[in-house]
Amino acid sequence: MTSTATQRTWDVVVWNDPVTPMSVVVVVFRRIFGYSTGRCTQLMLRVHHEGRAVVWSGRRERAEEYCVRVQVAGLRCTVEVTA
Repeated sequence: MTSTATQRTWDVVVWNDPVTPMSVVVVVFRRIFGYSTGRCTQLMLRVHHEGRAVVWSGRRERAEEYCVRVQVAGLRCTVEVTA
């Protein structure tokens, strides 16, 4: 039997910081998520203008893996359960 917690969707959230150049954020998103340059640019701009952006949603284990990779790349990142 699968628990309710494993059926939830988890979001990988990247937070804005005043240090990392925007071009670096785009490269990190491309490398980690494999998104197109256009999609990465949209996400980077959302982070820049709104202070945060959900960059991926899915299973908890995968979200945590992505979050660690983003953090290792030097960006602020958290995992949140989707409401």
